[in-house]
Amino acid sequence: MSYFKELPNIAYQSPLLDKNSSRDFIVIKNIFRRAKLFDFLKANVNLLDKLIIKDGARPDMVAEDLYGDPTLDYVVILVAGITNIHHQWPLQDYQVYDFSLEKYGSEVEMNKIKYYETFEIRDEQDRQILPPNLIVDADFKIDGTSHKFPNTTRYTVRAQTGNRQLDDKDEFTVATDNIARAVTNLEYEYTQNEKRREIDVLRTSYLQNFISDFRDVVRYGKNSRYITSSLVATENTEAVNP
Repeated sequence: MSYFKELPNIAYQSPLLDKNSSRDFIVIKNIFRRAKLFDFLKANVNLLDKLIIKDGARPDMVAEDLYGDPTLDYVVILVAGITNIHHQWPLQDYQVYDFSLEKYGSEVEMNKIKYYETFEIRDEQDRQILPPNLIVDADFKIDGTSHKFPNTTRYTVRAQTGNRQLDDKDEFTVATDNIARAVTNLEYEYTQNEKRREIDVLRTSYLQNFISDFRDVVRYGKNSRYITSSLVATENTEAVNP
């Protein structure tokens, strides 16, 4: 990945036990410099498009598809706001099961209910009584029709599997009226993985400007620790003045 080639260096006080003196420094990449780039991107959202990552696609493959150059994978990663590629890049579908099994320890735990997710409920006047996709627990309930609106006698539960009616009663619950569906730990992990598939990507027409601006943004300005535009030194806290 060419990303590290673009980052500036920092001369850091050596922590090595075999150093020659307290004045020894080691040169490392300043990965914290990328924070300036994130601020730049937030201020220029018009440069971005949305992309759904295909199953099995890697950052270099996305860069190849978008920009014709797999070494620009760092552009894909930076623009997407990814700081930990192992945790934030989507797994392949078949890997989610193995990941979940390792995370939860057994198939029994993996298939336990994590939470409940509400169905949308509307009344005869098409007024929304309960929004969809709210995360609730097993004891969740809502007031019956007569408690909400005086002239309402029936609710309709809307779901992907089809609509169904809830006749008038004092209250409706998850257990007795199925107003929310159970979501297992495994389903949750699949859902989170799918969310990670949608990322921001840089529009091709802005690529060269972005690379140029990126180099400018991460370079150092002159300060008391300045050596070059790509190298600064940290304070030496161990040096003893003569």
